[in-house]
Amino acid sequence: MTPHHRTRIKICGLTREEDVDAAVRAGADAIGFVLYAPSPRHVTAQRAGELASRLPPFVTPVLLFVNAPLDHIREGCDAVPQALLQFHGDETAAECQAAGRPYLRAARIPTGPAGAGFDLLKYASDHSAAQAILLDALVEGYGGGGQSFDWTAFPWSHPLLNASSRLVLSGGLTPANVTDGITRVRPWAVDVSSGVEAAKGIKDPDKMLAFVAAVRAADAQTPCPT
Repeated sequence: MTPHHRTRIKICGLTREEDVDAAVRAGADAIGFVLYAPSPRHVTAQRAGELASRLPPFVTPVLLFVNAPLDHIREGCDAVPQALLQFHGDETAAECQAAGRPYLRAARIPTGPAGAGFDLLKYASDHSAAQAILLDALVEGYGGGGQSFDWTAFPWSHPLLNASSRLVLSGGLTPANVTDGITRVRPWAVDVSSGVEAAKGIKDPDKMLAFVAAVRAADAQTPCPT
């Protein structure tokens, strides 16, 4: 039997206990909490700690920051000491590393034909210290806004990208399109927020189950890289 790659799943922007529990039951590998006040999915560091305390072993909490001062980042780390960090703003590589914690770095890629002009290879090289590069769509503000970029615009097998072990595909993913995204990009993980919501910050348990099922369907078609 040919072994298949198991795409990891992060569900982001959770604000309620029942949504955390439903995401875990659905099969999420990571749960994201948004510590960015302008976001409709924002939670405080204290609230993130309360929600993260519900997570069982091997489900990773992720704290999302946007151009946050270091003391704000440290407050989040104190509240959720086991968290992985995600930097989603205009942070430099040095600013990301200053927190002294493993982190994801979001690349905000223009939608449509302009996406091909984004130098993702240079971006991945500049942020080589990141545990992974998260690929999101560039829209007004921060966050993908439920939009996707062109998944055919980049050479995913390039050593600087190393998609199957270092990239997290995000931006506009839904149960309907995630199988296609995985088939095209073959990322290590996928990240979903609005695509599994009933309203902003309110997750839909059935959509989360459908999303996980669609990821597993894609995995069944994707052999492990050699």
